[in-house]
Amino acid sequence: MSGTTMVVMIVFISVGFGVMYDMYKKHLEFKHRTLTDNKESNNQIAAITAEMLALKERVQTLEAIVTDQSYNVKQEINKL
Repeated sequence: MSGTTMVVMIVFISVGFGVMYDMYKKHLEFKHRTLTDNKESNNQIAAITAEMLALKERVQTLEAIVTDQSYNVKQEINKL
């Protein structure tokens, strides 16, 4: 192997490893960003689920009030 060929091979190997290292860093950044986004999404899902359960309880309470017999009697009295 001549000296020029060795120099070219060393440059290619150095650049190749530099590119691979840069790709690995980008992969780690992407992985970290994905995990962070997942945590935020899970927090949002938990908040929405809690709100939905609270709204279901309110609807059940309102249904119980409206279907109660005394509610109908009150409305009839108010009509008079």
